[in-house]
Amino acid sequence: MRLAMSYRTRRELLVQMIPRYREADRNQKQCMLNEFVASTGYNRKYAIRLLSSKSLPVVTKICRPRVPYYGTEDQEIIKLAWSAANFIAAKRLAPFLKELIPALERHGHLTLNNATREKVTSISAATIDRILEPQRKRYNGRGISTTKPGALLKKQIQIRTFSDWDENKPGFFEADLVAHCGGNTSGAFLYSLVLTDVVTGWVECLPLLSKHQGSVIKAFGLAMQLIPFPILRLDTDNGCEFINQELLDFCEQNQITFTRGRAYKKNDQCFVEQKNGVVVRQLVGYDRFEGMQAYKQLNELYRATRLYVNFFQPSMKLLIKHREGANVQRTYDPAKTPFHRLLTKDVLNEEKQNYLKNVFESLDPIRLLQQIKNIQDSLWKHVVPVLSESLKVEDPLLFDSNKCISTKPAGMDNTAVDFMNKSMENEKRKYRRTKKPSVPHTWKTRKNPFEEVWNEVCIWLEEQPERTAKSIFEGLQQQYPGRFKDGQLRTLQRHVKVWRSKAILTFDYDWLKEELLVEEKFKTKLHGKIIREASI
Repeated sequence: MRLAMSYRTRRELLVQMIPRYREADRNQKQCMLNEFVASTGYNRKYAIRLLSSKSLPVVTKICRPRVPYYGTEDQEIIKLAWSAANFIAAKRLAPFLKELIPALERHGHLTLNNATREKVTSISAATIDRILEPQRKRYNGRGISTTKPGALLKKQIQIRTFSDWDENKPGFFEADLVAHCGGNTSGAFLYSLVLTDVVTGWVECLPLLSKHQGSVIKAFGLAMQLIPFPILRLDTDNGCEFINQELLDFCEQNQITFTRGRAYKKNDQCFVEQKNGVVVRQLVGYDRFEGMQAYKQLNELYRATRLYVNFFQPSMKLLIKHREGANVQRTYDPAKTPFHRLLTKDVLNEEKQNYLKNVFESLDPIRLLQQIKNIQDSLWKHVVPVLSESLKVEDPLLFDSNKCISTKPAGMDNTAVDFMNKSMENEKRKYRRTKKPSVPHTWKTRKNPFEEVWNEVCIWLEEQPERTAKSIFEGLQQQYPGRFKDGQLRTLQRHVKVWRSKAILTFDYDWLKEELLVEEKFKTKLHGKIIREASI
């Protein structure tokens, strides 16, 4: 009769018996084996294999699969919040759920009780990763640099390195230009001016028709009106669009400290370089845009983007970086949106704080993201060269802030469900780039060294189809001493490969001319194909 013995107890008994079993003789081993089988209930052959093992087993606790704590409904809520946050990383999404879930409830996309709300908002980043793992996708993309150095005023502008940012007050901005050239820097194309506040992460993007210094200064003037707090310092790279007397005078007139990074040191502009990728390249892509129509449409996209990024896109800020040898330990603060970081700083008066809070509470993140996607579709119709004439539009699609404000209906509305389903199919539009049609390489760049002897090679292959290209090459070297070099073997192998592909077509399809199940019209077409293949 099998005793009720736990797995851990059986393993402990096995550890005790293995050393004695090794030293025992044949009769003793038989007795020990009988006792072990009777005690554990193991199969006799399995017990022999365990007792004869060379190493002692490790006594561990069996971790049985437990019932999932987050059910299907909870996972759907997480997926909806993830899609509303434009598929950000779990470490950014987890602390932001306390603000995002109430916003989705406020606009009627969710209806949760207190227990479910507490359960969802307390989820960890690792659990979110496990839930969202089937939906993950990866995209690649990269651009080129269009920065041209401006060397006239470098000595008058102070250098600031990446390690000099120790301010704890909003207003210290990094600025950079992003070129929408599509990989070709010739001619005129659009640019994007990106400004990032180092402390709060506030992002402001503005389109430019060109990188002329006058356009850059005008865009800085507009940014000062859009950013809800004053600009105290401006840091740029060494491009000629920034390093000029006009921008230096503009900063002095507005009491802005103007600094620059070191040449060829991207880390000095690490904050804005990061936003170039996750904001501009993610939403606009790497295509080429030209002209006033594309400029207007890009401006409408940035009107919606500044609201979505600053109010609904949390980010983590590095607090401490400690290095021990080759190991670097980084400590980040909890993920927060630029808006919530700004409220914690004492730089806004009560009136402006209340205004920003009202804007945040009135915005629906799902409807706002839908508008961004619609404007993206309209912007991509202006790609140069235009993919299709029918995609051109006369007037740009305008951003309407009223469409981002909704009243609260009862329960989850169809807008949220449709949005989540479509988003799960396409995920976030990241690094979009127009693919150029591939053209087969049919032209020749040098003379064929086997052209004069190719007929002879074909005769050898027809007589002995199984013969390798290397043996044919060795035969040619023996027949024509000093004419063919060893490095030309690969060329002959490619030609033989083409010959075999054509010969296989002839051999494979030749029998079909007499097959009864093949209709006469197909036999005629097939026979013509065989003749063409054989004549190439």
